Amino acid sequence: MSDIAGTAGYGAEAAKLAIQYESIKFEDVHRDVIHLIPLKASHVLDIGAGSGRDAAALAKLGHQVVAVEPTPELRSEGQRLHALANLEWVDDQLPMLHVMRGRRQRFDLILLTAVWMHLDASEREIAMFAIAELLDEGGLVIMSLRHGPVPVGRRMFDVSADETVALGMRAGLHKHHCSSREDMLGRADVSWSFVGLRR
Repeated sequence: MSDIAGTAGYGAEAAKLAIQYESIKFEDVHRDVIHLIPLKASHVLDIGAGSGRDAAALAKLGHQVVAVEPTPELRSEGQRLHALANLEWVDDQLPMLHVMRGRRQRFDLILLTAVWMHLDASEREIAMFAIAELLDEGGLVIMSLRHGPVPVGRRMFDVSADETVALGMRAGLHKHHCSSREDMLGRADVSWSFVGLRR
């Protein structure tokens, strides 16, 4: 494991990051996978929810959403920006997700946006099985993977879509979607993969 935590660099810059996250619309970030999001009211888990942009958008669509965010400063920003009756904030973190697994709740949709690449190989394996445990039968995991240089003070790994799909299969999930696209913020050296895994 790296000496730098996966959440490193986020607390000190929480206010600035929240403005950055909120400047991009949910529909733009997830345009490649938005057709996979359930139309009927569902139970949704947003892991690494950040400022709550995605969790709030899903709650406004009528879903019951749990937003997991381990960084207190970001969680506080999210709670301030998005106070919704059907959006619950939880302090928990990958790879184990002890709190969520202890609740024995199952979800129709689990979202991980720009989160997975913060975990090293051993953490990704633990996390995939933890996520699979939280996914209801027929449920879907949607995750985005960032590719490109690692910002100073952050901890990231180069994780491919193929590796993620293979790991999902080991946890009992199968590939439902795979796509790639350019960076939403226009960074020429950054690109993204979107992976959908179904139970």
